[in-house]
Amino acid sequence: MDTAVREWLLSQVGRSTDLADLTARYTRLGTGRAVAIEVINERLADLLASPGAVAVTGVVSINVSANIAAYERKLAALESGQPPAPDDPPVPDDEDTSSFGLIQLVERPRR
Repeated sequence: MDTAVREWLLSQVGRSTDLADLTARYTRLGTGRAVAIEVINERLADLLASPGAVAVTGVVSINVSANIAAYERKLAALESGQPPAPDDPPVPDDEDTSSFGLIQLVERPRR
């Protein structure tokens, strides 16, 4: 994993993430985007496994529903290809990735 990919990963999953863990995942998965998706999926699963809200009347109240929604938005963005990772395959300049084309097949007349 080069410096650009490492910095991109840290910007996506947070600076407090263990670099040795990210490097091992990158070696196993092969792309920075796959590593980021896996880390975010694990964090989301941990939040979903714990209680969504805890309240002690008059003392403290904790609600993690906003964190869950933020991780879901981040995951959706990563899966859609945003933001671009340094090791993503390049998109040709003449190719528009925001739309798709149609081809009409027409049968040729027989002779």
